Amino acid sequence: MTTATQTPAGTSAEGHIDPAATLTGGGFVPVQTRSERPTSFEPADFGAPSGHEVNWKHTPLARIAHLLRDEPAPSDVIGVEVSAPAGVEQARLAAGEAPRGEVFRPEDVASAIAWSQEAEAPLIRIPAGVELDEPVIVRLTGRGGVAHAHVVIEAQPHARGTVILRHEGAAEQLQNVEIIVRDGAALTVVSVQRWDDGAVHLASHQARVDRDASLTHVVVSLGGGVVRVNPSVELAGAGASGKLYGLSFADSGQHLESQVYLHHKGPHTVGDVLYKGALQGAGARSVWIGDVLIGPDATGTDSYEANRNLVLTDGARADSIPNLEIETGDILGAGHASATGRFDDEQLFYLQARGISEDEARRLVVLGFLSEIVQKIGIDELHDELIEAIEAELALTQGIVEASA
Repeated sequence: MTTATQTPAGTSAEGHIDPAATLTGGGFVPVQTRSERPTSFEPADFGAPSGHEVNWKHTPLARIAHLLRDEPAPSDVIGVEVSAPAGVEQARLAAGEAPRGEVFRPEDVASAIAWSQEAEAPLIRIPAGVELDEPVIVRLTGRGGVAHAHVVIEAQPHARGTVILRHEGAAEQLQNVEIIVRDGAALTVVSVQRWDDGAVHLASHQARVDRDASLTHVVVSLGGGVVRVNPSVELAGAGASGKLYGLSFADSGQHLESQVYLHHKGPHTVGDVLYKGALQGAGARSVWIGDVLIGPDATGTDSYEANRNLVLTDGARADSIPNLEIETGDILGAGHASATGRFDDEQLFYLQARGISEDEARRLVVLGFLSEIVQKIGIDELHDELIEAIEAELALTQGIVEASA
């Protein structure tokens, strides 16, 4: 069990000064736990990341440093097309206009820039008591260049619905997604990254789930050069539940990252975190950091987080770091797990012994491994598309294996 400590007021976003360490010739102590991280709406308060910070140490800063400057960006870099069923409300919110900022607090320089540079944040609201028969689909198509965005998604009391964010094309985007799930509502938010190879996508998703409400949050990262989507979900109300799922497939030179934070704040909350990834090719990299905090008032909590990675070829690397903080002894259960490995030889042998070729056996193993997340999403509009995308990645895998043979 890890006990969180409070960061003293006035410290930087990079760490704090430990008086005891100072006496022994030390001084700088990095912020180690997610609950300690300072927040600010001012990009200057964070400074430029050095790579020593816990939240930046696994990110290729050389590939994104030019984006971490608080400068205006053109407004036409990303085309936006929204398909929404009747009853969905849309508006634009200036800074300080509710509910913008009700939940979101930037915790790094990228999210602070996206906040400060987005003059009018688009709002997607599912009104109280409305149950959507079809998902809201937001198609974001990059046209090349740098873009900033802050999006607010709100499900009012006892609303039901799904919002899908689809990213494609070429862009370098800093994006915030603020999610509010009010009492008794049930919301699913899916963020799909199928960018072109050179795209950069740095996103911070922050959500609050109120009393007896539920949020299913899904991150699917298949395309882009550097894709970093960090979801933070607070189960604030009694009986709130959160399901956080992720699917990634990293190719040569791709960096796909998610830093997941699930904060059990209210009593009798339930959390389920499962991220799965596959990697292939030289320089393919995935990073998953999972932080779960069970607060002192979160009695009766039931929580579990897991990350599984399958390395398909030489030269790929997966970093997986689960963390769990528990501040009350009165819980139903809590646990975490992480595993990274290659093909299971016994599975391959079992399939080949039944007349299945080695190539087909490999395809079935990987497809079965990743399709668990596709099934958990449970959205017909995405199921066939994602299975087809995984199949295409597996065809590339075979080419890499043959080239190295």
